[in-house]
Amino acid sequence: MQVFVLLFNAGTENEGIHTIQIGDRNLVLLFEQEDDATRYSLLLEAQDFPVPTVEAMDKAEVEEFCESAGYEGQFVPAGFVPKTDTERLLLAPPEANLEETDWRIDSTSEAQTEADSEASSVRAEEELERIRRKLEGLL
Repeated sequence: MQVFVLLFNAGTENEGIHTIQIGDRNLVLLFEQEDDATRYSLLLEAQDFPVPTVEAMDKAEVEEFCESAGYEGQFVPAGFVPKTDTERLLLAPPEANLEETDWRIDSTSEAQTEADSEASSVRAEEELERIRRKLEGLL
């Protein structure tokens, strides 16, 4: 049976799967319908989460991965109607994201961020030097 999961950096060495942490459990959502997975993905994007890709996978394969990684697979059937707050998370993502993930968004983006940070630091030092010279000129 095919299910749909949400992947970050799909097809790269830095691929990650979307999980929801409920208590001490990490759930991987296995959507029966692609439309439901796409809708969930759009909700994540609207809440400024990294944008995942919807991927079709074999349910048994995903469940095997979950077991080996210490996750739990949570099947979300078509027409699912939540009855509890916890079940509502299966249709609408939480409002907060983990600050640190096991995967990185993209190594080139990370390198660019580091370069931007260094350039910003150099500009700040140059600005401080300019202000210092200006203040010394007032003495």
